[in-house]
Amino acid sequence: MSRTPGHECAEPDWNEIWKCRQANHEISKVTEDKTHNWDKRENAERYDANSRGEYDARIRMTLNGLAVTRDSRVLDIGAGPGTLAIPLAPRVKSVTAVEPGSGMVSIMQERAARERITNISCVQKQWEDVDPARNLFGPYDVVIASLSLTMEDIQAALEKMDSVAKGFVCLYWFVDMPFWERMYADLWEPLHGSLYYSGPKADCLFNVLYQMGIYANVEMMPLSKEYRFSSRDEMSAFFNQRFNAQSAEQQKVVKKYLTPLIREVGHEIVISGDSTFAKIWWKKQ
Repeated sequence: MSRTPGHECAEPDWNEIWKCRQANHEISKVTEDKTHNWDKRENAERYDANSRGEYDARIRMTLNGLAVTRDSRVLDIGAGPGTLAIPLAPRVKSVTAVEPGSGMVSIMQERAARERITNISCVQKQWEDVDPARNLFGPYDVVIASLSLTMEDIQAALEKMDSVAKGFVCLYWFVDMPFWERMYADLWEPLHGSLYYSGPKADCLFNVLYQMGIYANVEMMPLSKEYRFSSRDEMSAFFNQRFNAQSAEQQKVVKKYLTPLIREVGHEIVISGDSTFAKIWWKKQ
């Protein structure tokens, strides 16, 4: 194909690409799936139990990669049940944990009390709704957002993160489809007759930052996901709800898909898979 010399190629707007991919991803979500309602205590408890089991390696890797000291003040965005905030707190001066889910906040506060941790303050809000002047105590030596970048306008979210930082901003996000998304992608069309749309990934995030004038560092890291159940019935009930498999025919599709993935470990049923995530970080100028 011939091209006219000097032809200008339009620069893509990566924030708009993020918005489009995030909007399509939201359409793919199951409204009947209550397993990701983080206001519910039982979901927060399940996530917390996993974070101190299957996520141990990721947590150690994340914490060991942070440039923190006893004098560091840290902001943890999307803190969940304290997955990073709790083990990080003894290493630093203070942690401000931003987390909208009431179930998550309750678990974090209870665990902090049990472990006699007193330097964590919780802000129960979506990051988009946080007013730095009223809700935060910045500027912070380290700002973290670990697998919590679900904001529609990612550029606005990143600008706010950068504005409250005086040291490092460390983002952790998916490079490829994580295991649970691959399951959705495989099952969505057979179950519901429509395509599953994956959310925006680390390539899009890096390019948004680049267009903002932030030239971030990127490190690739392994990401594992593991589901454990006490029985096949418990497993089936969980995934049927997760994938909105209501009819007997739909549940057969889910069962056929899951059966080759099952491992029996002791008395537990285990399903697991691997993928990659990235640490994308920069030092505030």
